[in-house]
Amino acid sequence: MPEYEKALRPEDIIRLFVERSNAGDAAGVAALYEEDAVMAYPPGELTVGREAIRALWEKVLTARPRFEPEQPLPTLISGDIALTSTPPKDGAGARAQVVRRQPDGSWLRLLDQPEFVPTTR
Repeated sequence: MPEYEKALRPEDIIRLFVERSNAGDAAGVAALYEEDAVMAYPPGELTVGREAIRALWEKVLTARPRFEPEQPLPTLISGDIALTSTPPKDGAGARAQVVRRQPDGSWLRLLDQPEFVPTTR
């Protein structure tokens, strides 16, 4: 795997995700995740593991979607674990990620909820 810029703060992952996705770099997107990360995507399913996440993003990025940078909501940090999130542009729900500090001080995604739309009862 090529040497990628590391996320030195939890919020850096959001910027790096946008840059790598817009470049069509599925391996670069996957490098933002821990080896055993879990992503709640496609809707109603889980994608488990960095390799499966890479394969998923390879498929998604063939359509050349454009991602816009989003201002992250305040990050919650407790020791080596952090919760990051961004509000979606349509105002419905939020995106949330649990990230973990790595031994080298960088951060990687552990859990990724790309889109959460609250249900109405």
